[in-house]
Amino acid sequence: MSTARLSDRLAGHQPLVLGLFRIVLGLLFASEGTATLFGVLDREAGPTGDWPFWYAGLIELVCGVLVLLGVATRGAAFLSSGAMAFAYFTEHQKDGLFPLQNGGLAPALFCWGFLLLVFFGPGSLSLSGLLRRGDTTRAAAPGQTR
Repeated sequence: MSTARLSDRLAGHQPLVLGLFRIVLGLLFASEGTATLFGVLDREAGPTGDWPFWYAGLIELVCGVLVLLGVATRGAAFLSSGAMAFAYFTEHQKDGLFPLQNGGLAPALFCWGFLLLVFFGPGSLSLSGLLRRGDTTRAAAPGQTR
């Protein structure tokens, strides 16, 4: 099999793989927020309103669920990417330059993963795509009124 044929075959699966990437990234991010806000998954909950950790947990939970579902994906991903960049530079960078030195591997990966979604969108399997598809199907059906 030539490289061009393999590339063409893989390109056909890009929307599905991007959708799966979005779902996993959103689930992981939402679980971080849930752990921070509610003290689950072997983590203690911080005090309500504690800057910046409680607010970061709120962003993680809300934006993680939005990304997971594929609703307002680009906006939620943009906010999430910025929050993770903020976390990296304010909480981790002071302990060393590289993420392996300063414990900032998760924020760095989240930041770049969400930035990818800002530019590429939700892929397939998104709730907004499903609703949009249903909307056009209803609009195109002859003899139906809204």
